[in-house]
Amino acid sequence: MAEHEEKPKPESLMEKIAEKIHHHDSSSSDSDDDKPAPSSLKSKIYRLFGRDKPVHKVLGGGKSADVFLWRDKKTSAIVLGTVTGVWALFEVFEYHLLTLVCHLLMLTITVLFLWSNASTFMSKAPPQIPEARIPEGPILEFASALRYEINRGLASLREIASGRDLKKFLAVIAGLWVFSILGSCCNFLTLFYICFVLLHTVPVLYEKYEDQVDAFGEKAMIELKKQYAVFDAKVLSKIPRGPLKDKKTA
Repeated sequence: MAEHEEKPKPESLMEKIAEKIHHHDSSSSDSDDDKPAPSSLKSKIYRLFGRDKPVHKVLGGGKSADVFLWRDKKTSAIVLGTVTGVWALFEVFEYHLLTLVCHLLMLTITVLFLWSNASTFMSKAPPQIPEARIPEGPILEFASALRYEINRGLASLREIASGRDLKKFLAVIAGLWVFSILGSCCNFLTLFYICFVLLHTVPVLYEKYEDQVDAFGEKAMIELKKQYAVFDAKVLSKIPRGPLKDKKTA
C-alpha cells in the first residue's frame, strides 16, 4: 500500500508580511538598545557651577525670576527704573534718607489734612485714610529665616577657621579681599545698585548664550584645576594641616 507523503503547505502572503514585520521590529529594538540614552548624553553636557536646573529655576522661579529674566518686560523696566531713580536721588543729587522720609511724611500729612478740612466746606465726603498695620506673622518668619542663615554662616566660618579645609579657606579669604576692595571704591548703596543691575543683565544674557558660556567655562575650569594641582603640589601640600574630625585622641 503506497503511502503518500504530505507536502508542506506554501506560506501565505500574510504570514510572510507578518514575519518580516516581526524581524524588523526585533532588529530596530536591538539597535535602539545599542544607542546611548538621551539622559546619559544630556548628563555629559557641562553646565556652569554644576547646575542641573534651568536658569529660571535657579533664580527661584515665580515672578521674581520673570523680572530678572525680562519675561515681563514692562515690570522689569519699572523695577529697574525705580531702583535707578532711588540710587540717583541719594548718590547723584546727594539726598539723605532721613530728609526724604520726613519730606514725604510732611507732604502726605499736609495733603490729607487740607483735604479733610476742605471736604466739610465743599459738602463732600472726607478721604478714607486706610489703617496701616504691620502683620506679625511675616515679621516672625523673616526673623526666623534670618537667624537660621546667620547661624549657618557662623558655623561655616567656624569650620573654615578650624583649619580642616585649606581650599575653602583660601576661597573665603579671596572673596573677602575682593569685597574689601569694592567697599573702598564705593559705598554700600552703590554696591547694592551694581549687584541689582547685574541681576537684571547677567542672567538674561547667560540664558541667551548658555551653550557658548558653558563651553568657555568648561575650558576655564579645566585650566584652573591644572593650575591648582600645580599650586597644591608645590605649596599647599607642604603646609601643616589641622586635626581631622575623625581623628581620635588617645
